[in-house]
Amino acid sequence: MARKIQILVAGSSEEHCTEETLRLAYQVGWEVARSGAVLVTGGLGGVMEASSRGAKEAGGLVVGIIPHEDAYHANEHCDVVVATGIGWARNFATAYTADAIIIVGGGAGTAIEALIAYFKGKPIIALKGSGGYADEAAGRYLDDRKIVRVLAAGTPREAVALALKKLKEKEGNG
Repeated sequence: MARKIQILVAGSSEEHCTEETLRLAYQVGWEVARSGAVLVTGGLGGVMEASSRGAKEAGGLVVGIIPHEDAYHANEHCDVVVATGIGWARNFATAYTADAIIIVGGGAGTAIEALIAYFKGKPIIALKGSGGYADEAAGRYLDDRKIVRVLAAGTPREAVALALKKLKEKEGNG
């Protein structure tokens, strides 16, 4: 039996989210679940919670990898909680766990997750119009190594489709 694709949705925490960012995150989570992939998030609030809710309401599986020592800190939509107890170093676990990453809004924590995925050569999709780091990174390389270009998506559906397409291409080349 083949392993399910795991897509990380990374983005703004609740204090930095607009209603539009939350709406887009919900839709990304929904699309991830509808594609049959597993949603991976940092398991807390904001984009993480909105995308988790979208995935759950679409019948998907949600994995939350949280920085705390106790699972009860995770948002209520997580099916599986990995309580790392390692603080923000958990960003390595989220990025390593994912096959691809979709950025919705975001700040420094999101940038760290994207950079880890970048160094691993994983597909990175930024949802344009969601604000924050997603809008800054969309369509560019993250440094002069040009490991992978951050692809820009205009809609949540396109973001998930691009992630799946890049993974299929990578599988065909690997």
